[in-house]
Amino acid sequence: MSNIELLDNVKHKDLRVDPGYTAAYGDSVNQVLVFPSEFVELQKEYPILLKKDGDSGSFQAVVILGLERDENLFLDESGWHAHYVPAVQARGPFSIGLRKEGEGNEERVEPLIQVDMESPRVRPEGTPVFLQHGGSSEYLKRVSKVLKVIQEGWAVARTFYPTLDKMGLIEPVNININLSETERYSIENYYTVSEDKLLELDGDQLKKLNELGYLQAAYHLLASQTNISRLLARKNRKRDAA
Repeated sequence: MSNIELLDNVKHKDLRVDPGYTAAYGDSVNQVLVFPSEFVELQKEYPILLKKDGDSGSFQAVVILGLERDENLFLDESGWHAHYVPAVQARGPFSIGLRKEGEGNEERVEPLIQVDMESPRVRPEGTPVFLQHGGSSEYLKRVSKVLKVIQEGWAVARTFYPTLDKMGLIEPVNININLSETERYSIENYYTVSEDKLLELDGDQLKKLNELGYLQAAYHLLASQTNISRLLARKNRKRDAA
């Protein structure tokens, strides 16, 4: 059960949150939803792939963290070992809420921070969310930046993936990994950006992608495939240590 509350520096003046990562907090997952707004960081460490919703046919991006169910090869007893943690996990128990203000033509939507008070990360020995006199702690400032990445990412994703799809740039990809004669893994039913079709785009199409800010993101998605070998290396190290 969740207990979502609007974050308030008076009501939650004593709120503390554990900013760490463990399986107990739900971090032992083999993939995580990600957004175009964080591709530039993600592509340095994780394979980014696309998934298609079976009902709507729309695409969304995920990073692959492990090869088995509930396996996060970036996570161990001491935490998450990467320079960048995907925003959906890094946000902790916080999320974005929207509040409408004004009326008619003056109506506007204001994003607000919410907290799940039932999250296991909410702990009395955790990091303070607010300073003694009500200001935001450094931890809350970091969370605010993470939530901004998610908010901006949702907005971009609504047009980014349909644009790539309309240009014929998205293609299926199957990745087969053989660790030994008996240990084999297949990453199936995913999609990626076609390098060949990117190279075939004409000047007007490239200009359009670039003006929209999508060309760089498309190349980041494509470049991230080199991280499959790094994921394999992590799997081998885990297997050798067992």
